[in-house]
Amino acid sequence: MRRTSALFVFLLVAFPALAGDAEIKAAQDSISGQLHAFRSGDDAQAYGYAAPNVKRIFPTLDTFMNMVTGAYKPVHRPQSFSFGKFQEMSPTAIIQQVIIVGADGKDYEAVYTLELQPDGVWRITGVSLRASNSLST
Repeated sequence: MRRTSALFVFLLVAFPALAGDAEIKAAQDSISGQLHAFRSGDDAQAYGYAAPNVKRIFPTLDTFMNMVTGAYKPVHRPQSFSFGKFQEMSPTAIIQQVIIVGADGKDYEAVYTLELQPDGVWRITGVSLRASNSLST
């Protein structure tokens, strides 16, 4: 029984998601698209990656951008970013870790939640951001 439990835990850690490569890439493309839009100053395009739940809370581009520039500065103007771990929560919900180097040169961990929309596009439903103690160069 212990071996079976240990094997199950190992498999869960080794293979945490069942999402296919195409779904993960599509979700990552949405995150990349938003980050590139922010970086290039195309706020309207960046807002387009927000899921309906986010747009209900921030119904205008101005309210959305006030939130982003106030609470998510590293996301707004990243120097660079790379994808970390992902986890499929359901066939239509994914969590994706993104390591961001902010404009301040510090590392941040952003955890994105995304939801597959009826039109087949992954939209961002939320972001949790925390600073890291390391400094990128």
